[in-house]
Amino acid sequence: MNYTEQTWPSDRWPNFSFNEAKCSHTGRCDINNGFMDQLQELRRRYDRPITVTSLYRHVTHPVEEAKEQPGAHTTGKAVDIAVSHAEAHTVLRLAMNMGVFLGVGVKQKGTGRFLHLDVLRNEEVSYIPRPRLWSY
Repeated sequence: MNYTEQTWPSDRWPNFSFNEAKCSHTGRCDINNGFMDQLQELRRRYDRPITVTSLYRHVTHPVEEAKEQPGAHTTGKAVDIAVSHAEAHTVLRLAMNMGVFLGVGVKQKGTGRFLHLDVLRNEEVSYIPRPRLWSY
């Protein structure tokens, strides 16, 4: 669903803002409601703030244009969360226990540490089998 700042359902996802979810390049916010419900549930289980560094990205976003095929973020079903060290382990464990995140990327070396989580199924990403775990 394509949200605007005025239509953002803050009562449904109280721990996430429109500004966190929108594409930093276009300002569009075309996210999947079911994915956001799962992200809100992860936040509830974690019981601490989650820092979103990237949620929705339009296909014209420079990161996506540099790829051979648009990535998971263009579907509105993916998030990158800034988290490191022991907290990264905690968030990862909680996410894996939920059983809904089928794409998990881990960057825990150097600067800019984060976790990528998405809910894409095989039929949505035929070129990359799911479930999938990778490191950056």
